[in-house]
Amino acid sequence: MLHNVYLYGGQVTSWKNAHGEELLFVSSKLKSTGSLEQYGFARNRIWSIDLDPPPSPSDISHKAFVDLILTHSEEDMKIWPHRYDCRLRVALGPTGDLMLTSRIRNTNTDGKSFTFRFAYQTYFFVTDISEVRVEGLETLDYLDNLKNGERFTEQEDAITFESEVDKVYLSTPTKIAILDHERKRTFELRKDGLPDAEAACVEEPITLKPGEEWKGRQEISAVPSSYCSEQLDPLRLLLRG
Repeated sequence: MLHNVYLYGGQVTSWKNAHGEELLFVSSKLKSTGSLEQYGFARNRIWSIDLDPPPSPSDISHKAFVDLILTHSEEDMKIWPHRYDCRLRVALGPTGDLMLTSRIRNTNTDGKSFTFRFAYQTYFFVTDISEVRVEGLETLDYLDNLKNGERFTEQEDAITFESEVDKVYLSTPTKIAILDHERKRTFELRKDGLPDAEAACVEEPITLKPGEEWKGRQEISAVPSSYCSEQLDPLRLLLRG
């Protein structure tokens, strides 16, 4: 299992399985330069590698990992007048799972709190979107951005894609599955600190007081769909890892 990480924006641009198959999607239209300000200035900054990262209990379970760090600069203060430390750990688990852990700390010295939004914005490589379904979101409320953010309750057992979809699911479970029938592959997403789901991201604002830290985590596995039979067994998913 291999992955590529860019210092520009702190982005994971490639994650491959043991067969060398790419599991993430990155558009060929995306350039290494250009503004990403609409997604937050952290994605338009050069991150640094922490050569002496703090120890973590999970270190022994990682096949490999790298810690990226981003701290406030004078340029950032013009856009967002707060001091912060941001850390991203990109790791491969024992079986090649992609593990992302983010920490954001308020380092303001003036006693001011700050509020931010956070998103991983993970894009998966699939062959035919009409052959993809998402399970684990049934009966949840969601905001439909194609209908001016109106709120609905999901009525289907699984999410399928027959036309354009732009929804944010609220208060999602810690585990979600994406089944790609064309490639006979299932992506399993496990997350902490990320309550809503739009490609497994959080859009609810988070407020930190000086000295406080927020932590969010996402772990992704790619397993053969035969493990799920024709439909994913929800109980088996919940009991897994």
